[in-house]
Amino acid sequence: LVEPVQSSVLALVIILVACVDLCGAVAVVDVYRLVQYDLSGVPFGSRLAGLNHHAGSSFLCSSAAAADLSRTVLILPVRELNLTFIAEFIEQKRPLGGLLLLLPQVFNPQNIDIVVGSDRDSAEEDAAAAAAIRNLLIQLENLLIHSTVSYPVYFGFEDEHVTAVLHDVTKADASGQLATATTGGYKLVVASPEAKKVVSPPIINIQGWLPGSKSDGDSNQLPTIAIVASYDTFGAAPALSVGTDSNGSGVAALLEIARLFSILYSSPKTRGRYNLLFALTSGGPYNYNGTHKWLRGLDQRLRENIDYAICLNSIGSDGANKIWIHVSKPPENVYIKQMFEGFSSVLRELGVEVVLKQKKINISNPRVAWEHEQFSRSRITAATVSGLSDAPDFLERTGGLSDSRHAVDENSLIRTIKLVAESLARQIYGLEGKGIDVFADDSSLSVNVFHVRSWLKYLSATPRVAPFLAKDDPLITALKKVRVI
Repeated sequence: LVEPVQSSVLALVIILVACVDLCGAVAVVDVYRLVQYDLSGVPFGSRLAGLNHHAGSSFLCSSAAAADLSRTVLILPVRELNLTFIAEFIEQKRPLGGLLLLLPQVFNPQNIDIVVGSDRDSAEEDAAAAAAIRNLLIQLENLLIHSTVSYPVYFGFEDEHVTAVLHDVTKADASGQLATATTGGYKLVVASPEAKKVVSPPIINIQGWLPGSKSDGDSNQLPTIAIVASYDTFGAAPALSVGTDSNGSGVAALLEIARLFSILYSSPKTRGRYNLLFALTSGGPYNYNGTHKWLRGLDQRLRENIDYAICLNSIGSDGANKIWIHVSKPPENVYIKQMFEGFSSVLRELGVEVVLKQKKINISNPRVAWEHEQFSRSRITAATVSGLSDAPDFLERTGGLSDSRHAVDENSLIRTIKLVAESLARQIYGLEGKGIDVFADDSSLSVNVFHVRSWLKYLSATPRVAPFLAKDDPLITALKKVRVI
């Protein structure tokens, strides 16, 4: 469905040149290009990469109104954007030399430790402001990735250098003075080759296995439970698409659940009578095509032995104390009923509500809303556990600009990890209704907050757009090194 076109995942360099006094008047700033891709042969995103034009500060400033905007790069802080005007500008295909959109530093993946607010009042104000900008970013991203833009678009971050340049450019625009090589102003330069199509994007799935215990030693005959999470992302800027919640939270949860059960399964005395299959799948934003490929490649006997699969998706958002279980099969299905009752018993103890939501699959529609639907199409019972009540639209909420470390509530993530792990353990060991907490907070089997936080921090600083992840990518290597024995 999607044929991504190569755009740099690394930071490009934009050079801000003062046109009159060149000595000591050059600043170098990291910028990140708007994605470029084809969808069923239709081009979307930014179609140009190179940039070499004078800077402006507004679509409507006096100098810009008189100038030819096809030779102007506008520098616009996101917090001050007029989305309606930009949407009309793009829709009308009006000429522009380029666009540099400045993001607040709180959304910079390299600043995940930034402190929001020094006291309670300022923290609440900053949180409210960040939420407003986050909503604005979601709308902006939705506009840009579904438009065809004929000029270069870059994202950068507010800092003292860019702010100083923007102040000078705004002042010059207000005076009505056109920026030229002789009158002064700034020129923005990005020396980048135009993009080339990625002919065959790699699909890399990672699998782990915990064999259960059987008296005759043949664990292949035991029932299997699969825990699955898609790990890659898609966003307006591939180099910034870290997707902390979508789906870094699901990946961190899966790795912690795998760690907990690997401890139990390491001893014959505590090894359960279920096989546990863990899978980190690629292609999540692209209709979960990596999951489809993984399922087709599974051994037929193993696939037939899967009782059900639990897919983890966007489980770190701070919602209204609700966890959603999305299914395709009716609630009366024996495995769906078993999952829901298991989750409900644990969540009652945690003071959280669980909601079961069924959505039947339309076989004639190739669109897959949730990962569990790929399992359902293969006649395997599955459910998606999520903090989202509804499935995102195609290519939306899959690792966008606003999906940074600050968008994830650590307590919500830990709570969901305990929910899934505890409900699985009670089923595997036959402990339903016995009041036994296998992963009690004060036990040696408690959820390791440090482990979860470390993975979340790493994923929050690591872009994971599928076409740019090679088999030897450091992220792939790190995930493969996680031992599940």
